[in-house]
Amino acid sequence: MLRTKALAAAAVSVLAAALAVAAFASAPPVGQLPAGPTSTIATQHGELVAVSLPHRANGRVWRIARAFDGNVLAQVGEADVGNNVVLVFKAKRAGTTTLVFGLTRGETAKAFESRRFAIHVR
Repeated sequence: MLRTKALAAAAVSVLAAALAVAAFASAPPVGQLPAGPTSTIATQHGELVAVSLPHRANGRVWRIARAFDGNVLAQVGEADVGNNVVLVFKAKRAGTTTLVFGLTRGETAKAFESRRFAIHVR
């Protein structure tokens, strides 16, 4: 009887751990991006850089679609401002990186729109 309770408790613990890992799993990467506008931004290290993306309907959200150089930029904030979502980054050191965003329905891979921001930090 005691052994059965111990096995049941262990099974519950394993299940709870598996569910916790699944809850923190990351979203799938954004897939192929349609053509979209590119903006170029020049700044100096230590400054803040903000990019604005228009809100879209039907559960569509902007996601960072490609890796960027975290040695050059670090995201420090995000906010809904009017009809836009504004992401704020700090320029950490001199260099160049590109922020690439894809508009997806929730956390899915299919992108409906894209935006690129080439950031040059002096």
